Amino acid sequence: ALEDLASLEQAHDNFLANLSDDERAKLIANKPIDAQTLTTQELEEKSDNQLGTLSEKPTKPKRQKRLVIPDNLDIHTIIHEPASTTCECGCQMTQMGQDVQDKLGFVPKQFYRERHVCPKYTCRNAACNRERLVQAKTDAQIIDKSVATSELLAHVLISKYADHLPLYRQSLIYQRSGVYLSDSTLADWVGRCGVQLGFLVKRLHKIMLTQPIVHADETPVKVLNGYGMKDAKGKLKQGYVWAYVTPQHSPIKAVVYDFAQGRGSEYPNAFLKGFKGKLVCDGYNGYKPLFGRGVIEVGCMAHARRKFHELHVTGQSLISIEALELFQSLYAVEREIDEQFEKNKTPLPRDAQVVRQIRQQKAKPVADRLLVWLQEKRLGTTKNADITKAIEYCLKRWTALTRYLDDGNLPIDNNWAENQMRPWALGRKNWLFAGSLESGQRAANIMSLIQSARLNGLDPYAYLADVLRRLPTHPDSQIDELLPHCWKPS
Repeated sequence: ALEDLASLEQAHDNFLANLSDDERAKLIANKPIDAQTLTTQELEEKSDNQLGTLSEKPTKPKRQKRLVIPDNLDIHTIIHEPASTTCECGCQMTQMGQDVQDKLGFVPKQFYRERHVCPKYTCRNAACNRERLVQAKTDAQIIDKSVATSELLAHVLISKYADHLPLYRQSLIYQRSGVYLSDSTLADWVGRCGVQLGFLVKRLHKIMLTQPIVHADETPVKVLNGYGMKDAKGKLKQGYVWAYVTPQHSPIKAVVYDFAQGRGSEYPNAFLKGFKGKLVCDGYNGYKPLFGRGVIEVGCMAHARRKFHELHVTGQSLISIEALELFQSLYAVEREIDEQFEKNKTPLPRDAQVVRQIRQQKAKPVADRLLVWLQEKRLGTTKNADITKAIEYCLKRWTALTRYLDDGNLPIDNNWAENQMRPWALGRKNWLFAGSLESGQRAANIMSLIQSARLNGLDPYAYLADVLRRLPTHPDSQIDELLPHCWKPS
């Protein structure tokens, strides 16, 4: 009987999804509603009336903001003199002022030849019997005996992994300047840099494991070949990039990408070996083994909300709007907290105790109402209904989802980690796939440093150019100086 009821309910949901907006509105109008729903409806009607009144007032068109040219740019002054400064009376005119107009110009990237000259010195004293030659050595390079400077290598890396420009396109662009660099040469440079920069990423990984809170997320990336990554038909296989990120308001801002062959639990379990803090993630089962060995799970409220939102926009559930209103109230509290600390010109450091106090006063009552709503609606739904799956997702993870209410350092969701996946999503549209597992990990190393530099407010090009120049001779004991959150230009 329950299976029949579930089938009927699913058919009912599918029927609603195929209705037009007008038909669905008529159906809702004829449906009995409780007092709470009626109150919400009245509020919405009142809000619509207010919006209608406001819309009748003519609005002034917004004036387009004038472009402000940064003051730190070099100034190329061009003086426009009149054809003649001789007055009709024959006297020479004197300048009484001037008008100045600034324009924004651009000089395309230009290649240059960097010539290193090492003079040789010897003693010419006839009484000196020493046959000695003195000559300075050139500095060690990130790629031994390469013609590429650290600035050129940084430009290639930034163009590929920050600007998402494939190597073959870079090669064509360089040809317009009369420099012929094949995409295979560029690929070799990228690979060698990825290996060398891996030493910095390994150190960043160790620091990540000492943090009290870490975000985690994963995304698929196609792989051309490699160990076990190519099927019998030679088609692309699915690899995964895992992102591990420190919280948005953490004093150490860093992201480490790990390129893996799959999405199994063994990959986060290996990467986070020794980690004993709190892990912010979605409900993916691959993270579960971590929670069995001391790691504390922190849920993602955005994932929970998303499931109800999908049902609402597709018209598959009439009650999902009630849950969305409660989720909206929870996020309104987070916006209030952000405004309190960031409303000044100089943002105030976040006080975890103040954040916790506000959440306890304003967000916890809303979360309690949401829990009651979930429990009540679950009793009235069947096992296989889509709304039931959304409700059970929340109920099974309720402790993890609401853990942020008791800790002001915890975020409400995992959106911060998802944002760090955007460079990979953009990259997939341009370079399409990784050549192998090894090349995927080298790309992960480079992107870890580029994205970490961004999180710390650095210019990724300036950072990489300096690090690539200093890394070959930098003492291992001082390697932290080259990490993005510690770096200072030399």
